[in-house]
Amino acid sequence: MDAPSAGSKGTVLSERQRIAWLRLIRSDNVGPATFRDLINHFGSAEAALAALPELSVRGGATRAIRIASEAEAHRELEAAHRFGARFVGIGEPDYPQALKQIDGAPPLLAVKGALAAAKRPAVGIVGSRNASAAGTKFAAMVARDCGRAGYTVVSGLARGIDTSAHRASLGTGTIAALAGGLDKPYPPENLGLIEEITGGNGLAVSEMPFGWEPRARDFPRRNRLIAGVALGLVVVEAATRSGSLITARLAGDFGRLVFAVPGSPLDPRCHGTNGLLKDGASIVTEPADVIEALAPLARLELFPSSRAEAPAGESKPITMPGDSDRMRIIDALGPTPVEIDDVIRHTGLPASAVYLILLELDISGRLHRHQGGLVSLSD
Repeated sequence: MDAPSAGSKGTVLSERQRIAWLRLIRSDNVGPATFRDLINHFGSAEAALAALPELSVRGGATRAIRIASEAEAHRELEAAHRFGARFVGIGEPDYPQALKQIDGAPPLLAVKGALAAAKRPAVGIVGSRNASAAGTKFAAMVARDCGRAGYTVVSGLARGIDTSAHRASLGTGTIAALAGGLDKPYPPENLGLIEEITGGNGLAVSEMPFGWEPRARDFPRRNRLIAGVALGLVVVEAATRSGSLITARLAGDFGRLVFAVPGSPLDPRCHGTNGLLKDGASIVTEPADVIEALAPLARLELFPSSRAEAPAGESKPITMPGDSDRMRIIDALGPTPVEIDDVIRHTGLPASAVYLILLELDISGRLHRHQGGLVSLSD
């Protein structure tokens, strides 16, 4: 495993901060967006952990919130160490800069392998698990040529197109984004491939705990990592209802370039890619189409490093809103997703009070967060 890059932009977390971050993200009802808001409000993960019980009660929780213990965090760090992996925080030098910019970026990534793979511009390649011979061959051509052009190839370790893209870029660098824990790669038949990736010029990444068996709902989260790490996404053979189209939609939401390989209208595996082309995706008939389109982006400082997002260790003074303010916000919400700015305008309350009450509702399990920063009351 590569050592942390001292010359890279960012600030390395202390061991105490890393433990607190891991505890916070592993606690009940704390996802990436909630984690960010807690840090913004309370100044550090330790202060946020101390505030969780009161936030949960004020939000109307009917049972005590489960907060990950120091012992649990230490056990997970020890599991990562035994596995040859470690955790990288969002403000640290080795965190992928493109991923850092997306809405709901994981605060901590478990990583194993060559960290240099995450420092180069990346291109995502995804597609059908039940891919054709022509599809896998073309995916390999794109991956191989993009790798030679200086790009890391990122994909999801799935059968078919993903596997072909990873294998073709083993020599130049590839990133496998996993839906489960790093120690639970899926599918099992690609265990040898993931070992080749992490033992060579590649990297495996996951935001899930060690020992976590991937479930169906974990794969869209994995797709978000692929779309977030890459500057552009190439889709090769995707059915109308497929995870690859979810990844393409996320890539578009993140402002990434979306490419699609045209296919026969008679092949169901190509209906999704042909639909992407109708919707404005860039057509790909040779690897040069991707390389030439990405070249201007790869040369730019698209993701300048901002102030490190590590907590300062000092809690901020917080004024708790009253019950009347809380009811005004609850009345303004409903099952239909709305923008937080609209809630602020509708209630006339200070933004700080609105965000804090939304945090209370979130921690208590009563708030649902949607893509694009929208929120609604949970059913």
